[in-house]
Amino acid sequence: MKSNLYIYNSLTGTKELFIPITDDHVGMYVCGPTLHNEVHLGNLRTFISFDVIYRYLLYLGYKVRYVRNITDVGHLESDADEGEDKISKQARLEQLEPMEIVQKYAVSFRELQRIFNILPPSIEPLATGHIPEQIAMIESLISNGYAYECNGSVYFAVRKYNEKKPYGLLSGRKIDELLHETRDLEGINEKEDPLDFALWKKATEEHIMKWPSPWGMGFPGWHIECSTMGQKYLGKQFDIHGGGMDLKFPHHECEIAQSSGSSGHKPVNYWIHTNMLTVNGTKMSKSKGNSFLPMDLISGKHSLLTRGFSPMVIRFFMMQTHYSSTLDFSNEALIAAEKGYNRLMSAWENLNTLHSDESNLDKKYNEEIDKTITSAYGLMSDDFNTAGVLAILFELAYKINACKDGHIDVNILSTNSIQNMQNIYHDLLTNVMGIQNEKITYTKNDTIQDLMSLIIELRNNARAQKDYALSDTIRDRLKAVGIQLKDGKEEVSWEFCDLE
Repeated sequence: MKSNLYIYNSLTGTKELFIPITDDHVGMYVCGPTLHNEVHLGNLRTFISFDVIYRYLLYLGYKVRYVRNITDVGHLESDADEGEDKISKQARLEQLEPMEIVQKYAVSFRELQRIFNILPPSIEPLATGHIPEQIAMIESLISNGYAYECNGSVYFAVRKYNEKKPYGLLSGRKIDELLHETRDLEGINEKEDPLDFALWKKATEEHIMKWPSPWGMGFPGWHIECSTMGQKYLGKQFDIHGGGMDLKFPHHECEIAQSSGSSGHKPVNYWIHTNMLTVNGTKMSKSKGNSFLPMDLISGKHSLLTRGFSPMVIRFFMMQTHYSSTLDFSNEALIAAEKGYNRLMSAWENLNTLHSDESNLDKKYNEEIDKTITSAYGLMSDDFNTAGVLAILFELAYKINACKDGHIDVNILSTNSIQNMQNIYHDLLTNVMGIQNEKITYTKNDTIQDLMSLIIELRNNARAQKDYALSDTIRDRLKAVGIQLKDGKEEVSWEFCDLE
């Protein structure tokens, strides 16, 4: 019997009981990256958020088919129907073939997932691998009266669709309002209506990425790929579709129209959107100099950072805010998150050393602990409330550390309560939120830990004897092989780092 899971549905604007289409199975599609450059921090937040959602669905016992695409064609500049393909443009700038660009940044993206402990999706389809399916969907839209061809391009007829099915349900946009927002673009002259959007674009002679179609040589529009691949791998109607809030309009709105216009079915039951990132309360922007790449946070090589932070601290920081709320980055906030992360990790380590003989058992105290633990699982089922779960883990951490330090008699705890606390750390912190104890990860090999303790001791002796040249040499040689020493006020710690 699975616990009731409630999800905030962007389509209805309400929190709803999750009922999958097929018992024990969940189909989930998340819009993946356009691989024309390094994945930015906003993308990372989205993928970490859906990683948690994926993990929790698996934890609840569902068999999940998680599809996350890679856009490698058709995403034009400014998310419009005109301009240069983003990948082709980057290929020209780097003097590479478009597929070399895709491969280069695909490798980088997958390494980023490894670093931040993001599970791979069940299926990761490429847009270029599904050109025939996209053409077939476009043909069905033409046949159903929702699309038309003009000069080798094909457009979706928004008003014709709106006559039978409302357009704008997800974003709350109205047709008349959208008309005022429409920009004066070259391609509008081909459209029967300025609101219409491209399903297939005629390729110019110099356009590199193009394919034969019933309408001539061209390439698919950005929106059609997700409708096609979602339908192919999850069916005409599936459970969950997600992505960043910036995709709600036009991308996801167009997806709904295409899929519904093609199949006649509402394509998705639950839409989930992650919110935006800000830096010191200001919208992230390259022009403002406050834009971050994920590796900037790790290296600390950014004007707004005093130093770097570990991947798990960054992931932990993101878990402190609900996925649907704005997340504000600052150097101070990351330092505070690091302290919180370390406090939880210390409590976890202390928890594993606690043993009670139950000689002074306090039944009421244990009941309070068990009630607190139960509420944490309830919060996770309340729209994946990681922030609420972490607050409870901190509450438990206070009790654990108090027992370890002798401020509370450990023997008031029951063996069952200790086990339950160990379970919640393992279940929700590690398995669901994907937060690992980096100290444990780095020190699995006791020999390495012993060697580092010896090296740090030798360096401390050198510093005590004012042999700063030797001290600096030890530090620099370690860094050259990927080990960073961190001088604290009371002790020296170490961690693995990227080779320079």
